[in-house]
Amino acid sequence: MKISQAGKMAVSAVLANKLRSFLTMLGIIIGVMAVTLLISLVQGATNTVTASLNDLGGDQLVVSVTGSSKHLTLSEVKAYADEEEIDVVSPVISGTGTAKAEGNSTSITISGITEAYEDVQGMDISDGRGISENDNDYRLKVCVIGYTVANDLFGTTNVVGETVRISGGDYRAVGVLEEAQETLMGSENSTVYVPITNAQRLLSQVAITSFYAVVNEACSTDTAENKLDSLLMDKFGDEDSYAIVNMADILETIDSVMATMELLLGAIAGISLLVGGIGIMNIMLVSVTERTKEIGIRKAIGAQKSDIVVQFMIESVVISLVGGVIGMLISQGILTTINTLYPDYGFTITAGVGGIALGFSALVGIVFGIYPANKAAKLKPIYALRHE
Repeated sequence: MKISQAGKMAVSAVLANKLRSFLTMLGIIIGVMAVTLLISLVQGATNTVTASLNDLGGDQLVVSVTGSSKHLTLSEVKAYADEEEIDVVSPVISGTGTAKAEGNSTSITISGITEAYEDVQGMDISDGRGISENDNDYRLKVCVIGYTVANDLFGTTNVVGETVRISGGDYRAVGVLEEAQETLMGSENSTVYVPITNAQRLLSQVAITSFYAVVNEACSTDTAENKLDSLLMDKFGDEDSYAIVNMADILETIDSVMATMELLLGAIAGISLLVGGIGIMNIMLVSVTERTKEIGIRKAIGAQKSDIVVQFMIESVVISLVGGVIGMLISQGILTTINTLYPDYGFTITAGVGGIALGFSALVGIVFGIYPANKAAKLKPIYALRHE
C-alpha cells in the first residue's frame, strides 16, 4: 500500500472522531506550549541581559580601588592607555549632591568624567555636546545633565546654555541626555556629568577610585586583564587593594547559566509531552479495538503486516504533529501579546526551538504509536473477522 493512501486513511480516521482526536491532542498541545514558551522566554531574557551588558561594554575591564594607603592619580590612570593591550581608559569619580535652577531643586548623582567616557559608556546626548578634553584641561564649569534632572529643574529638556547650581557652584549646561531605560547598572536620568578635574574639587576627592579600560582589538580581554593586574600590583603591592571585573567573563557566565536553565526548563516541559504521548497510545489502543473487524477484512484481501503498521503509525504521528502545530501557534500568540505589553524584550519562537518542539512531538507520536500499530498488525484475520 502506498504511503499516500495510508496517509489519507489515517487522516480520515482522525477526522471521523474529531472530538476524541482533539482531546487526545490536548496533551501534545500543552506539552509543545510549555516547551516553546519556557525556552523562548529564557532566550528572550538572555538576549536582553546580554544586550544590556554589551551596551555597557563587552570588551571592557572595570577597575575599582577598594581601599589602600596609596592612591591612584588622574595622570597615572591616563597613562594606562599607553599600554599596547589597552586602547582607552575612562576614569570616573562619583558622589551625590543637589542641583538648583529657577527656584527648583533636585537630588542628583554627580559624576566626574573625561572626554573618553562618552564613547566608552555610550552616552546618548539628545541636545548639545559631551564633556571635552578642553573642559578638563581648563577646569571649565560645564555640565551634561540627565533627562529627569532637566525636567525637574526647567520643565523641559531644551536647556543648553542655562545655568545650573551644583552643590554651591554655577555650571553651564552644554548637553542634555536622552531619556534612558533602567539597566542592570541603574539609570543616568538623574545624573549630572562634569569635567573630572572639576569634580575632584566639587566632591573633595582627588584619588581615582574607579575607571574603565577598553581592551585593544588585537588583544584578548584576559591578556589585558593580566597586564592591568600587573600594573596595579606594582602600584599597590596588595591584590586586595583593587578589583578588576572582566565584562567578557560576566557575559560568558550569564550565557552558561542561561543555557543550563534553558535545558532544565525544556526537560521539565518535555515531561508534559511524554504524558501527551501516553494519551495518544491509549486512544490508539482503543482505535485498534474498535477497528478490529476492519483490520481483519484488510488482511483477508491481501494487506501486509507492514501496511497495517504504517497506517496506524501515520495516524499517531498526524495526531501528534497537528497537536504540536496548534501548540506552537498558541505559544506565538501568547508571546506576541507579551511583546505588545513589554516591547523591550522581543520574545519569539526561533526556528531551532520550533524545530525541536515539532521534532519531539513527532517522535512522541512514533514511539507511542509503535505498540498499538504492532498490536493491530499481529491480529489474525480469522479472529479479527469474527470480532463484534
